Amino acid sequence: MHEYSAQGLEMTRRFEGYRAEAYQDAGGVWTIGYGHTGNDVRAGLVWTREQAEAALMRDIAGSVAWVNRVVSHPLEQHQFDALVDFCFNCGAGNLERSTLLRRVNAGEMEEAAAQFELWVHDAAGSTLPGLVMRRRAEARMFLGEPWSQEEAA
Repeated sequence: MHEYSAQGLEMTRRFEGYRAEAYQDAGGVWTIGYGHTGNDVRAGLVWTREQAEAALMRDIAGSVAWVNRVVSHPLEQHQFDALVDFCFNCGAGNLERSTLLRRVNAGEMEEAAAQFELWVHDAAGSTLPGLVMRRRAEARMFLGEPWSQEEAA
């Protein structure tokens, strides 16, 4: 069983960004903190950074557990971290149904890395520049290459 590394957590923090006030994301979902969504998020909600950090740790734990559950092929830490960030951002169901996961479980890591770039669209099918940068960084991390923190700034 893998745990999420500090480098992986830093990637998630940087790409999600901290937002103290609840807002509707590109899909219209109420979001707060570091990408937290759920029935507890509504218009007008305000969180401290400490509340956002606590929610991030709870939310990431779910993604960590899910990646540990659905990946059957042995992973290096950097591959695990990239998959957890992807799962956190795209959702467990999307990861489970993805060609990305099928390639990982088949041990086809180069082919798996190429799958990240396909997940850059919003619900309406528009390409979002922030997702392009995030998927590029996840793919680089997955391949053991450095990713630019400046891209997530």
